[in-house]
Amino acid sequence: MVSGRRSATDTSTLTGWFKSSYSGGDQGECLEVARGHAAVPVHDSKNPADPLLTFSPQGWSGFITAAKGGAFPA
Repeated sequence: MVSGRRSATDTSTLTGWFKSSYSGGDQGECLEVARGHAAVPVHDSKNPADPLLTFSPQGWSGFITAAKGGAFPA
């Protein structure tokens, strides 16, 4: 389902981070995604200096589709 997943450590040059409008805000369980990059960088909003993951656009789309479809129950 998720292809092209890689870890990266330098987030200082990435811009365009945003949280989902579905983010609860206070729960501390939020991911941020940066727009405008060839790969889709994702990181933990609580620890933005920690390593991030990058996904191919197809891999990220597959993840979103699976999450919306309930593939990851709470």
